[in-house]
Amino acid sequence: MPTRTPSSLDLPALRQLLRAQDGVVARNQLVSIGASRADVRRMLARRDLVEVHPRVYVTHTGRPSRRQLEWAAVLACAPAALHRESALDAHGMSRDRTPTSYQPPIHLLVDRDRRITPPAGVVLERVAGHQRWVQPRRPPRAAFEYAVLKAAADRDEAGAVALLSDAVHQGLTTADRLVATIAALPRLRQRALLTEVLADVAAGTRSVLERRYLRDVERAHGLPSGERQLRQHTGAGVVFRDVRYPEQRTLVELDGAFGHRDSVDRWADLQRDLDASVSDHVTLRPGWAQVLEPCRLAAIVGQVLQLRGWTGALRPCGPRCPVVDSGATGPT
Repeated sequence: MPTRTPSSLDLPALRQLLRAQDGVVARNQLVSIGASRADVRRMLARRDLVEVHPRVYVTHTGRPSRRQLEWAAVLACAPAALHRESALDAHGMSRDRTPTSYQPPIHLLVDRDRRITPPAGVVLERVAGHQRWVQPRRPPRAAFEYAVLKAAADRDEAGAVALLSDAVHQGLTTADRLVATIAALPRLRQRALLTEVLADVAAGTRSVLERRYLRDVERAHGLPSGERQLRQHTGAGVVFRDVRYPEQRTLVELDGAFGHRDSVDRWADLQRDLDASVSDHVTLRPGWAQVLEPCRLAAIVGQVLQLRGWTGALRPCGPRCPVVDSGATGPT
């Protein structure tokens, strides 16, 4: 914060501006509250202000924080808004990250007709009528649905599932709102895939493994539709069942290996299965190895469900599927 300022500078306005922008200010903002060019040069010479980008300053000499760098980028490219992962962070979305010294770039959304060279560490996405997608918050950011869909569109299937399911299950949006946003983006990359993923997220899948089971095992082979992420109170506390076939009293707990390899998690799995058996449920616990052989797994799940009262029949998922309409399988 400047220690001395000319009388023409509106000090209360300056303090309010710096509070609102995490200690970052642009030259044109200083001029708008009464600062002259000489005033700005004087504050820079005294190190009351330090340049982050051309004509954008921070009020200390240390390393700017991530939030200050975001403000500096927005002000340097104004009118602009945080976008993609930068917007997701600003919206409060938590995501798994591997600790690293690498500083990811700051993504900004600007109008398509802008002719501007972004400063170092800033990536621009130019969109026609970009203001349609901007929320005027501090700092300005792309609407959550738009930012998360743009980020998911650049990921592979696993990454898209993880990002969209996290967004929905953290309560930051809904599958319906995301689908409605996709409808307004006819040129979105991987549009069909994202729509399919969101249908599965709405059905309750929360991981790539769960989605593969739903798509390749359950739906592809005509198994009954299971309940997903069912909240239950057990002797071990509240648990969430991955898939439950209530009429057949059968649970499918999908073991994604990550986070399930140590003894503590194995004991937790054992307790969950024991609690299920008390309520007359049988638990099947396939992992990646089984889900990646979907026809074989479908045959096993189908046989268990038939033995426990399911009157339906499996169907082959394609011409090479060993599952036949009777529910039996050929040689594996």
